[in-house]
Amino acid sequence: ATTAPRIPSTRLALHHFDTSYSLHLGALWPSVRAGLLCEPKYGALLNNFAAADLVPQELELLNATDFISEASQKAQQWQQGAAVGEVARGCQDGSGEGRTVMQAEMMAQAEMSPPLCTSIISKIKCYTFPRGDITRFRPARPDSLGLLDYYLMDAASLLPVLALNVQPGDFVLDLCAAPGGKTLALLQTGLCGHLAVNDVSISRTKRLYEVLHSYVPKEVRDTVSVTSYDGRDWDQVKGDTFDKVLVDVPCTTDRHSAMEEHNNIFHKRRTKERQMLPMLQLELLMAGILATKPGAELVYSTCSLSPLQNECVVERALDIAEAQFNIRIHVEDLSHFRTLFQDTFSFFSDCRLGELVLPHLTANFGPMYFCKLRRM
Repeated sequence: ATTAPRIPSTRLALHHFDTSYSLHLGALWPSVRAGLLCEPKYGALLNNFAAADLVPQELELLNATDFISEASQKAQQWQQGAAVGEVARGCQDGSGEGRTVMQAEMMAQAEMSPPLCTSIISKIKCYTFPRGDITRFRPARPDSLGLLDYYLMDAASLLPVLALNVQPGDFVLDLCAAPGGKTLALLQTGLCGHLAVNDVSISRTKRLYEVLHSYVPKEVRDTVSVTSYDGRDWDQVKGDTFDKVLVDVPCTTDRHSAMEEHNNIFHKRRTKERQMLPMLQLELLMAGILATKPGAELVYSTCSLSPLQNECVVERALDIAEAQFNIRIHVEDLSHFRTLFQDTFSFFSDCRLGELVLPHLTANFGPMYFCKLRRM
C-alpha cells in the first residue's frame, strides 16, 4: 500500500489560521495573512555597549529613524499641553462626526498622564525603515573590542520591554528569555539592579549566551544570572522577589509556522504539544505573577494572533491568582502605545485586554501581543 503524502506543516498552519483568524480578525484577516506570508521587516536595536558612534548617522542617511525616540518626542509634545490647545480649536472649528473623532483622539493624547509618557523615554534605540520601505539592514559589525554594533530583530518585540518600564535598581526577571533579543533590550536600558534570565531549553540557552557574549561586555554579563529551570516552577525557586517580570511565552509563533517547515509546531507529531500550549502559557504566567513582589509589574507576551493564547490566558490567570492565592491583579491600560507607535506598527483595535501588533504589507512587523499586569 502506498503511504499518503505528508501534508506540509505550513499548510496545516495556514488552514488552522484561515479557520480561526478569519473569525477573530474579520475583514482584516486577508491583509494580515498576506503580511504573514511575506518577508518580515526588521529593526536594528543599537548596542549601547559597542563603540559605534557613527551607526545612527549611517542609518539615518539610509532614511531609517529611531522609532522609540520619535514616540518619546511625541509624548513630550503632548505633555507640554500642545494637544489641549488643539482640542480647544477643534471644538470651535470642527463640525459633526469628524470633530467628535478628532476631539476624542486629541483628548486621549492630552490626558496622557506623565508616568505613561516617561515610560517611553528610554535608552533603548531601535532604527526602522519607513512604512512601505523594504530596504534591508546590513549585517551587524564588530567594534574594536569585538562587540557587535546592532541586533536585528522584529521591532515589535521591543514593545513588551518598553511596556515593562524598568526603573533604576529594579530586580528584573526574564522568565522565557531565549534567544535573547528582549534580554539584550533590557540590558540596553542600563537600569536593572539585577537581571535574572531563564529558559528551560538548554540549546536555546546556549543561543542566549552567544547573544550576551556578542553584544555585552564581561563586566555587565557578570551581573546577569542565567538559568535553565522549568519556568513553571520559578515561584518555588524565588517567589515574591522581583520588581518587573517579563513572561514571553512559547506560542504557535504564527509567522514561523506559516513560512517554515523546520521546527514547526503544526507538525503532526506535535499536535498534542500545540493543544497544550494555552495550559503551559497559563502556568508560566502564574509562575511569573508569583515571582513578583506586591506592587510589582509584569508583561505577558506572545508572537501569536490567537486570543486563546493571548487574552484568554490573561483572563484565566487573573481568576486563579485571586481564587487560589488571594492576589489581586490590575490590568494596566496600554492604549497610549497605539497612539504613540501608530506610525511604525499596525495595531488591532479590538483586543479585550492588552495590545496586538498585526502584520501588514506596509509595516510587516509582528504579530506581537503584550499585556501589562500590576500585582496589587
